[in-house]
Amino acid sequence: MKPVKIFKNEADYIKLLGEIRINIEKSRHKAQLSANKAMISLYWEIGKKIIAVQKRKGWGSSVVEQLSRDLCSEYSGMKGFSRTNLFAMRQFYSFYSTNFRKVPQPVGLLPWGHIRVILGKVKEVSVSLFYAKETIENGWSRNILTLQIEKKLHSRVGTALTNFDKILPLPDSELAQQTIKDPYLFDFVTIGKDPWERDIELQLTEHITKFLLELGKGFAFVGRQYPITGKLKLL
Repeated sequence: MKPVKIFKNEADYIKLLGEIRINIEKSRHKAQLSANKAMISLYWEIGKKIIAVQKRKGWGSSVVEQLSRDLCSEYSGMKGFSRTNLFAMRQFYSFYSTNFRKVPQPVGLLPWGHIRVILGKVKEVSVSLFYAKETIENGWSRNILTLQIEKKLHSRVGTALTNFDKILPLPDSELAQQTIKDPYLFDFVTIGKDPWERDIELQLTEHITKFLLELGKGFAFVGRQYPITGKLKLL
């Protein structure tokens, strides 16, 4: 969008606008990375707790299934607490905890879908770290990561790691775009309605239901937040 000519030196304004845009995009990128790191750390802790309680209590897979049911009920609509994903969190912690006390860099910067690919295709921690680092440095999408693992890139170039704690995904890479669109991250940052708002909705729904029941036949309660389409006709 071309700025309105209100300055004597339009070039200076365009430069200012460009610098501010860069700052905005950098800040957005940092915020997305922070949110993603928080989610991956949460998944690490959940996996850790599941393994710990299974060892302590001797519980089997049923505890994971019950957790999934309860968490999905509490946080309805979130993909992150499915049975499959909880088992993946358990695998995530089990795989890396033999070498690390917390989520290793650069794994914590990857979208969860990328981590799932690595967990499913790589058997050695050192090799997994190589692919995590290469993914961030090159901005690989999940498909490219999968292809590089299947082509055994690590066996051709080695797995030595440099600048291990200083790399960040490029803001304009496919990796960054997939991080933004990651359904797990989207669910995590919009973890649901504020409890107060949800409580109000429940109370209103309860009163509306009672009211319609009192009116008798000819009235129906379709459901909460039911989408209505079509044109209204004025009588």
